[in-house]
Amino acid sequence: MDKRADPSARSPAALPSLEPFQHSAALSLGVELELQLVNTHDYDLAPYSDEMLRLMARYKLPGAVVPEMTSSMIEISTGVCGAVAQVQSELSEIRDALVQCADKLNIAVAGGGTHPFQQWHERRIYDKPRFRELSELYGYLSKQFTIFGQHVHVGCPDADSALLMLHRMSRYIPHFIALSASSPFVQGQDTQFDSARLNSVFAFPMSGRAPFTLSWDEFGKFFAKTTRTGVVKSMKDFYWDIRPKPEYGTIEIRVFDTPLTVDRAVALAGFVQSLASWLLNEQPFMPQEDDYMVYTYNRFQACRFGLDAIYVDPPTGEHMPLRDHIVQTMRQIGGHARQLGAGHCIQLLSEDAELGTNDARWLREKQAREQLLAEVVRQGAVRFRGRT
Repeated sequence: MDKRADPSARSPAALPSLEPFQHSAALSLGVELELQLVNTHDYDLAPYSDEMLRLMARYKLPGAVVPEMTSSMIEISTGVCGAVAQVQSELSEIRDALVQCADKLNIAVAGGGTHPFQQWHERRIYDKPRFRELSELYGYLSKQFTIFGQHVHVGCPDADSALLMLHRMSRYIPHFIALSASSPFVQGQDTQFDSARLNSVFAFPMSGRAPFTLSWDEFGKFFAKTTRTGVVKSMKDFYWDIRPKPEYGTIEIRVFDTPLTVDRAVALAGFVQSLASWLLNEQPFMPQEDDYMVYTYNRFQACRFGLDAIYVDPPTGEHMPLRDHIVQTMRQIGGHARQLGAGHCIQLLSEDAELGTNDARWLREKQAREQLLAEVVRQGAVRFRGRT
């Protein structure tokens, strides 16, 4: 049978429908982290996800621990959290269990958006029906998708509010990218990008931005058109930077590289929650289709230059340093952050923006000193354990 989907072979009755947008508590959080499994002799990726999952099953933990596309990856996630303190508690508890299991297997766990020197052709697709299907469809891109991201879900009061939130947050995609960037190295080379990981995501046909629709009815019509073609079967087939997740009642921000530490992952979640509160409660602007005229440029700038990027303000066209706009944004949302118990998150990220400090810079500084990427990975794994 041809590996490619044949839209004409699908009857109208078989077409999937857009599921209803479920209720969730406004501003609730859920955080997912895709993590690297590395061996402890040369710190290359190690295909130990099955063994890790078996050991992790013995622990009673919040959230979930699941496999990812290739067998050197593992994904952890929180449950539904009301505040960043709960995110911190749940991620730390899962992290500690992961570290204990990794020690038993003589491997290590690390953050970072890419592994600095792994070779994509050596990866193994995890034996799961969806991953096998994606591997047949996307070929070598599936193994090149051994990249590691943080996804943040934020609860929305209803479907239309979710779409409005999604398009408002799209102005802040460069901020999310630059603050989380941790993937400067690919296959042993400094790419000169702070976030090279997203270049792999952009290769997929359903990546990029969501369509500009501000009502769930209009979004449903778009979904019906795409499923009618046979190209899309469910919301999982969209790899947009931000996408609605109707089954959870959230929007999901997907552009973050996995940070090197749980603390930074929590800070980024606090930023999302505080920004969402400001957007939801103050309604500071209405998004426009024209906002997306500078979207790709701003996203590229943030991937390439991180906190040294130039940001083009969508409504005015003004050019300014991205770090200045980040600091300005942190001031605007500061009151909301303090009310939510996320003030320390905003303070940390604001200070890092002013200093131009992110995880990509940390990785480059370590490599400049050590001149050995395996040692950089080793130190990154130690840092993930909660040690500086």
